[in-house]
This record gives sequence, structure tokens and C-alpha cells, in this order.
Amino acid sequence: MPAMTAVDADARAGAGTPGEAVGPLVRGVAVLRRLTEAGGTLSPSALERATGLARSTVDRITGTLGRMGYVRLDGRDVVLTPRVMELGNAYLAALRLPALLDARADALADELDESVSLAVADRDGIRFIHQATRRRALSVSFRIGDLLPAERTAPGALFATEWTEPDWTHWRERRAEDVQDASFPAVPPRAQPTDDYSSTASSPGSPPDSSTDSFTERVERARRDGWAVDDQLIEPGLVAVSVPVRDPGTGRVACVASVVSHTSRHSAADLRVSLLPRLRTAVKAMETDLRTAPAPVPGPAPAGLATWTTASKHELGRDFVESLARGLTVLTAFGEGRSALPLTEVARATGLSRATARRALLTHEHLGLVAALPDRTFTLTPRVLDLGFPPLSRTTLPRLAEPHLRALADAVREPTALAVLTSDGEEIQYTAGAGTSRVLTVRITVGTRLPATATSLGRVLLADTAAPPSPTLTEVRSQGYALVDEELESGLRSIAVPVRDRTGRTVAALNVSTHAARRTLRDCVHDLLPALHATADHIQRDLHTASRFTHVPPS
Repeated sequence: MPAMTAVDADARAGAGTPGEAVGPLVRGVAVLRRLTEAGGTLSPSALERATGLARSTVDRITGTLGRMGYVRLDGRDVVLTPRVMELGNAYLAALRLPALLDARADALADELDESVSLAVADRDGIRFIHQATRRRALSVSFRIGDLLPAERTAPGALFATEWTEPDWTHWRERRAEDVQDASFPAVPPRAQPTDDYSSTASSPGSPPDSSTDSFTERVERARRDGWAVDDQLIEPGLVAVSVPVRDPGTGRVACVASVVSHTSRHSAADLRVSLLPRLRTAVKAMETDLRTAPAPVPGPAPAGLATWTTASKHELGRDFVESLARGLTVLTAFGEGRSALPLTEVARATGLSRATARRALLTHEHLGLVAALPDRTFTLTPRVLDLGFPPLSRTTLPRLAEPHLRALADAVREPTALAVLTSDGEEIQYTAGAGTSRVLTVRITVGTRLPATATSLGRVLLADTAAPPSPTLTEVRSQGYALVDEELESGLRSIAVPVRDRTGRTVAALNVSTHAARRTLRDCVHDLLPALHATADHIQRDLHTASRFTHVPPS
């Protein structure tokens, strides 16, 4: 039987779409999923082929997603933007586990010098909600939001100890239809089907399991031992040991913590001796954190979303698919302290009518993004992370800033740059930039280092770190920008502003450079500074969204 692809799965789901489902929302989610599976970038024609939608429909959907800030056009390509991560952030905030446990996972990774992950169950798969990875030439490439088949992981065996018979039936059906794991794009496909639906890692070169080491037997072993091992089930050389983190109220598995390594560092047998004891200690501390955590304080619900979508529809007409935009905003009604909401609260949070909110929730339930609970409330599922999160979860500040730098350079027709302070505080290092087509222009390549005190970028960065600050740096700090006139090189003028993280700390600086013959000092302040501040705001907005549950390196 041929493998079932993600597109096949969408088509099968669409065949049973309930009558009240919102068609444009179904199609918009399909576009976001295809973009996610492709690594965040596809051309409109490729999206047309991947989704089976008409080109005009693809254009209207991507235009609507662009208006929402979830995608942008880069040449001929449609590219996911960090703002789409607000959908996954809503799920992770409602879940609370990353916020409560990520510090423990990070500390364990530092202590063991190995990668540590947290995963939750997603039907018959597992999905990562936190990753603390090591920076090595050979390292684990899984990302937050990636979905893996349960039978090819150690966490999967632990989650399966709580499966019901319908869960096992669903797993067997999926294994029969998708023998190569084509519906799990984050993992290497199986080379061939395995007997007894076992967990054999049949990628080329992988060591085969014995006939007795089937997934069902590994589940029973995990039930008995209280931990599980992945011995190259996903890929040759990859090993992991996992321990469940149990909910203090129900005793059920809330998530699974894993230490991941490779066989050149640890054998599977060695994991039990060298890593499992410390992992168990960390998990015990995590369970204490869950037990003693204060009740969540609900944050402010999103406001004015219905008004915004209506205004966008009036402005753009038929090119804006209002039902898609409204359907996606429903997902952002959830968050910390708002993990389960009745229909009335969803409608109130979004400003939508009850009927509109209800149809959106029914559609999301059909798509597996929302679950209806027995108490007539709704909650987000881990599948919300399918909507753009994985390819953006390992972005860097330079990559995040680049489109904004290009837009700024095009607008002011001057070169722009992003820089960070070196560890000794003596120099700046350029990490991103955008040039212009002028004959006389500033050309500084990424990686270049310059004295911090002689540059506008450096003075902005030093203004927040130097102690005590000089009078010049005190002035920079108070006015919020630095203007340097021909100090680094004759004829070169530069003005810079800070880029701040979620805590308000300056993590980078952004500048525009010009020649003294083109702009006076007054021109720099009155013409360039507002555009600089606006660009810094755009970069910061993306940074704050992307870094809420992921680490965004400054360089």
C-alpha cells in the first residue's frame, strides 16, 4: 500500500468536513501546514501543487495571511514570519509546562552537556514543547513543534502506557496506511514496513530490532520500569533515555523529559548508568515545581480582532478572506490562565459573534487543533504547533532582522546594519546588513569588527552596559539614539538605535550610514531617526514573539 502523505491526510479529513465548517479556514490551515512542512518557504505555484487549490485561492489566502503578518512575499516566494508563532505561543502559554519546567531542562542540559527535551503526547505521536540543545558539529536537529511517531521514540512508549483500546486501534490503522512514516516530515522515512507494527528503525544502515523488541513489548517494559530508552529508533547513532513527568493532580503523564545523545558519546546501555539517575532527580524536581506552582493569572485577552478584520475587509475587498482571518484569531483567545474556554468567553475575547466563534471552533476541532471537553469548554491541542512553529523555532536575530533591514534600506536609500557587542565590550561585530545601489556607499561585510566607541552602533550598545557611563554615553542613553559624525572615517555619518529583548535589555543595535555630502546632521535626526525607530519596533515585535518560548541567539 502506498504511503499516506500529509496532503493525503488533509484530503481525507476534508472528505468528512462537517457542514458548519468554515471552508476558507480549512484551506488557510492547509496552506500554513504545507509552508511549515517545506521549512517555511514555498512559491505560490508550489503551494498550488501541494494543496491542490486553485492559484487564485492560494493568492487570496497568502494575501490574507500577509495582512495578518503571518507570511511575507520575498521575491516570488511566500515566507513564514515570526508573527505566525503567536498561534503556537497561545498553545504553549495555555499548557504552562514550558514556562514551569524549561529552566530545569536547561540546567540539566548544562550539567550533562547533552541535549534535553520535553515532549507531550499528540494522539499516536509525540511533539516537542522544549529543546535545550548543545552546539556541536554533530547535534540533534529536532525543533519545538516537531511531531514524531510514538513507536520510534522513548517518550512514545511512556505515553502509550496510558493508551486506551481506541488509541491502539488508531495507531494500528495509521501504521498500516503509512508504513514509511511519510506523515511525519521531521523524521527519516522507513525503508520498508516492519513486522507486528514494531518500532524497528529501518532507515538505511540502522540496526534492526529483534523480533521480540516490538513497540508493544517496549510499552510493557516502560510500564514496568518507569523509564524508556530509544536505541537508534529514529536514526542510526541517535540514543535517548526518557522519564515521565506526572501531573500532581491526576498522576497521569503530563510530559516526558529526555536526555538525547549519540553512540560516539554513550551507548544505549550506558544511558541507564550514566544519565538516567540524574534525569530522574531532575524530573522529581519538575514534579515538585508543578505541585507548588501558583494558579495561573489570566493575562489580557486579545482585543479588537473582529474590528480589525472588518476594517481589513473594507480596505482590501475580496482579496481579504475575512472568515480565514477571524478563524485564526480564535486560536489567540487562549493563553496562560485561559487554557479551557467556553464559547461565550471565546466570542468575548475576540469580539466575534457567538455564531462565528462557534463555527470557527467546530472547524478547528475537525482539523485537530481544538478539543471539546466534557464541561462544554474548548482547549487547544499540540497540533496548533503545526502552524508555522517548527521552522521558526530556531531562528536567530540576524535572520529575523534581515527583511526589515532590506525594507529600511529601500525606504531611505542608504545602507543599514545590525551589530552586537563582542564579549570583551571593546568592539562591535556586524551580524546583518542591507545595502543600496548607490555609487558611493558604505560596504561593511557581516562579521566585520570595529571599535565600539568610534561607532554609533557601539555607543548605543555601550550606553546600557558601561559603568559608569561617560557623558557621551549618558546622553545616548537619555535621548535613545547615537549620532556619530566622521569619527570612524572622513565623510561618514551614522545614526543608530537599540534593539531590545522581552526584558527591555539592549541585545543589538541598528543603524543607517550616509555620506556627509548627502545628509546634514539635522537630516539624520529628522529624516532617518523616525524610520530607524519604526524598523527597530518591527524587529523587536518579531523578537518578542519568537523568543517567548524559544531561544533566539543574537548572532
